Amino acid sequence: MSAQYSVPQERKLVTALPGPKSIELQERRLRSVSRGAGTLANIYMDHGAGAILVDVDGNQIIDLGCGIGVTTIGHANTEVAAAAASQAAKLTHTLFTVTPYENYVAVAEKLAEITPGDFEKRSVLVNTGAEAVENAVKIARKFTGRRAIVALDHAFHGRTNLTMAMTYRPWPERAGMGPFPGEIYSVPTSYPYRDGLTGEEAAEKTIDYITTHIGATEIAAFFVEPIQGDGGIVIPAPGYFKRIREFCTDNGIVLVADEIQAGIARTGTWYSIEHHDVIPDLVTTAKGIAGGFPLAAVTGRADIMDSVQPGGIGGTFGGNPVSTAAALAVFDLIERDDLLGEAKRVEKALWARIGDWTERFPVVGDVRGKGAMFGVELVHPGTTTPYPEALTAIIKHATTNGVIVLDAGSWDSVLRIMPSVVISEALIDDAMSVIEETLTALSGS
Repeated sequence: MSAQYSVPQERKLVTALPGPKSIELQERRLRSVSRGAGTLANIYMDHGAGAILVDVDGNQIIDLGCGIGVTTIGHANTEVAAAAASQAAKLTHTLFTVTPYENYVAVAEKLAEITPGDFEKRSVLVNTGAEAVENAVKIARKFTGRRAIVALDHAFHGRTNLTMAMTYRPWPERAGMGPFPGEIYSVPTSYPYRDGLTGEEAAEKTIDYITTHIGATEIAAFFVEPIQGDGGIVIPAPGYFKRIREFCTDNGIVLVADEIQAGIARTGTWYSIEHHDVIPDLVTTAKGIAGGFPLAAVTGRADIMDSVQPGGIGGTFGGNPVSTAAALAVFDLIERDDLLGEAKRVEKALWARIGDWTERFPVVGDVRGKGAMFGVELVHPGTTTPYPEALTAIIKHATTNGVIVLDAGSWDSVLRIMPSVVISEALIDDAMSVIEETLTALSGS
C-alpha cells in the first residue's frame, strides 16, 4: 500500500515529540496567535500523504484524526491537488451570486444524486459546517414560518453564536461567550451505553419532552447528527430515528441531518443517516467534501430550499471555484476507488483489533463505531463513571509516540478514532498498540 504514496506509510520517529523545530514554532505561536485557538498536540506539520503526517522535524506520525474528519480520502491526494491547481490557474473567484460558474452547479448536481431521497433537490454552497447549519436554520424557519429549533443532547453543531446555542456542552466552546439566541432547545437523545433504552423507547422520551416543554407546532427544524462526533461517537439505538422521522412528518417539522462530520463516505455510506434507513428533509455537508479545501453545503427538498427569496442565502466565498473543483475530484475518487468499501474495510479492521477492549481493559466501558469513525468510552473500573483523566493520559502518550488521536464526549471521556479510509491494517495495528500501552497501565495489568 505504501508504494502509491510519496511518504512511506509507517510510523517513524527521528526526534522526541515535539521536536526542536516544533518547540521553536510553538514559541513563535505564543507570541502571535490567540491562546483561545488551543491545540491538542503542539507538533507542527510540514506535509503528509495517505494516513501519515510528517512534522517539521521529519517525524512520520499516524493520523487518526484527519483534522476532525476532513481528510477522509487521505492527506494531499495528488488528483485533488491537481484539480485545485488547474482551477486556480484559470479562475479563483467571481462570487456565484454575481457571475456564476459551472463547478458550483456540478457540485449541487452531485449532492442531489448522493444525498438520501429520490425527490427533487436543491443545494446552496457555503464555507464551513457552522455556516451550513446556520443556513439550514434560516431555510427551515422561512419555510415553516416557525422559530423554535430543536437539537439533541450531546450535539455539536458549530462555533458561531447561533450554532453554539445548538451545541450541548458549555466547556470549553460556550463558556463566557453568551448571550446566545433564543428559541433553541436541547432534548433527550438515545445513548445506548448510558440509557439502556431501545430506540423506540428513547424516541418516546424525546417526543414527550418536546410535547411537554416546547410544543411540536412551534418547531421549525429538528437537527440530528446520525452519529454524534464531538458528543462521543454516540449512535442512537435502531428505530430511534425512524420514530423521530414519523414525529417530524406528522407535525410539519423539517428534519435536518447534520452530516458535517459523519458524511461523505466516512461510515461506509455517503451519509450516516443511511444506516438508519431514514430520509431527512435537509442535509448539511462539510469537512470531507473537498479533501481539505473549505466547502460546505445545505441540500434538501426543492420546496423547502426554494422557499427562500433570492438573496436570502449565500455568501462571498461560498462555493469557491477552487474548492468546488477539489470536491468534484473527491466525488470521482470515492466512486472510482470504492472508498465506501474502504471505509467498511477499516471498520472491520478496527472491530477485529479493538472490539475486545471492554473485556481486556477495565477502564474501557464501551467501544462503538461505523466505518472509519469509532469511539472508546473510558470509565472508572467497575462503574460507568466517566474517566477524563484516562483520556488525557492516552492522548499525551499517543502524541508523544507519533499517533494523533482525538478527544470527545460530554464528559471528555471518549477516545475518538477517525482515520482516513485509506489507512492500512498495519498502521491500525501499530497505532492501537501505542494506545494499548496506556490502557494497560491504567488498568493495572
